[in-house]
Amino acid sequence: MRDAEPIHVVGGGLAGSECAYQLARRGHRVVLHEMRPQRSTPAHQTGRFAELVCSNSLRSDDPLHAAGLLKREMEAFGSLVIGAARAAAVPAGAALAVDRDRFAERITEALERHPAIEVRRHEVTELPPGDVILATGPLTSEAMSSILQQLLGAEHLYFYDAIAPIVEAESLDLSKLFAGSRWGKGGGDDYLNAPLTRDEYLAFHQALLEADTVPLHSFERKLFFEGCLPIEELARRGVDTLRYGPMKPVGLTAPDGRRPYAVVQLRQENLARSHYNLVGFQSRMTWGEQKRVLRMIPGLERARFVRLGQVHRNTFVNAPTHLDVYYRVKAEPRVRLAGQITGVEGYLESAASGLAIAVYLHLERRGTTPEPFPPTTALGAMARHLTESDPARFQPANVNYGLFAPLAGRIKRAQRRQAYAARAAADLAAWLARHGLQDERAPAPALAPAPAT
Repeated sequence: MRDAEPIHVVGGGLAGSECAYQLARRGHRVVLHEMRPQRSTPAHQTGRFAELVCSNSLRSDDPLHAAGLLKREMEAFGSLVIGAARAAAVPAGAALAVDRDRFAERITEALERHPAIEVRRHEVTELPPGDVILATGPLTSEAMSSILQQLLGAEHLYFYDAIAPIVEAESLDLSKLFAGSRWGKGGGDDYLNAPLTRDEYLAFHQALLEADTVPLHSFERKLFFEGCLPIEELARRGVDTLRYGPMKPVGLTAPDGRRPYAVVQLRQENLARSHYNLVGFQSRMTWGEQKRVLRMIPGLERARFVRLGQVHRNTFVNAPTHLDVYYRVKAEPRVRLAGQITGVEGYLESAASGLAIAVYLHLERRGTTPEPFPPTTALGAMARHLTESDPARFQPANVNYGLFAPLAGRIKRAQRRQAYAARAAADLAAWLARHGLQDERAPAPALAPAPAT
């Protein structure tokens, strides 16, 4: 019988980890396939589940922000990812950022010790039998890409995503930096800020324009996700583009009371405060050029880099063409896609897609035809974007209120977030009640203390 068959989850990133855990905690047998560490990717460094490679931030934790609202909805289902994130959190103002090693260690331990989860460390080269969730992430292997091409009967879309550099705290000249978050949100020292004068900024901008970058192969298109553009790509869009993007000085005041002409923010990367991430400074400059150009930033003249920026191909499918509202592949409904390969963008959204799939599949195996999550909720709005967007113009997206069903009536701008959040909470509670899942509002999963790093 189908109910007795194990559910195969392919990929141990955030989507696969959340999906496997949510299924297992509801009593389903799960086989979790992960090719790392036997075979790695250009971006990963370990074999841990849910390894974060681009940023340590899960975005805003403000309950009225769309990303904060999505976190609360996931917590209503006892999310493994959000529970582990809160347990491994580091100061980051209004954002939820984590110590990446502790975060991955907690999730890995929770999955490996779960009695209903069988972990298989190998590369999947053919579809497993029965119910399958493909959560292979944006760095899908060639073998899995071939499987998807056969399954979907179409070429994949793809874009390039870049990783920001990380520097050693001890190598920074703190006399040229000041601590503080924009508009004073969060703790006073969540970020270090490198202020630039107009002349320093212009010299830095010119250096970006002249820097050598890693060439793309002739058969590859330059198609970047707008939310994660390399800084040199931003620089080419105009002299002030960076000042209105990752180097915006708005909301920051230097110790002398003046607002810098431009600023580079460094976010705490781990609990020990030994590493800092250059916020928004993803790059595809060559490594030698990165060291030269980034050391032009005040306070980073002698910076030692734990990791330099790099670029990698992110694969995603044309979701409006190939997926239904339950994340099922239309051509093969036993197969579901989760995570960034669906066209959701970001760690948080990837984990949420895995959670949604697990809940839907649990209800199906229980003999219920589930309603989709309401488009008034963050979980439902994500699926709405994936399934109702124009296939000819489909692009990855983070969760935002522009994806939600419109609010009824006229509501003042200052009150809209509150209205979205209140409506979402009420509609999710009603959805849970209709499906007999009122008890789903469980606390975050209990996790054993992670070893000190």
